[in-house]
Amino acid sequence: MSEPGTITFEELRYLSMFTDLTGATAYRCIIDRENDRLIFIVKASDVGRIVGRKGRNLEILKKLFRKNVEVVPYSDDIEEMIRNLFPNARILDISIRERGDGKYVVVRVKEEDKGRAIGREGRNIKRARLVLRELFNVVSLQVR
Repeated sequence: MSEPGTITFEELRYLSMFTDLTGATAYRCIIDRENDRLIFIVKASDVGRIVGRKGRNLEILKKLFRKNVEVVPYSDDIEEMIRNLFPNARILDISIRERGDGKYVVVRVKEEDKGRAIGREGRNIKRARLVLRELFNVVSLQVR
């Protein structure tokens, strides 16, 4: 795993291919080896075009990259980025504490949305942790 905020050569290669294939610019590509997926952080206005009708473009990218592909709208505001990472969960509150080694985040969601926020086998929260670590130096993320 690379240092937070640094882009590896492999990520740069995926970013280049993604831009060539979609015509959209991704801010970052984060490789999630544990879940065999690529997470592209893109401009919010490009999400629909990237996904395509009925997810067709994502299916094409998935076949080309031979990995699952996920697209997340980018925001330079950490709270908005957290909301982008949990689109299917109704967020009640976001608490961010900063310490010397990074940020500690607690996201409170409606009780009935907790399962959606965490995701099957923790996939959603793992994605959020990876993205927030890379973009905002988040050391800890909890969903309550």
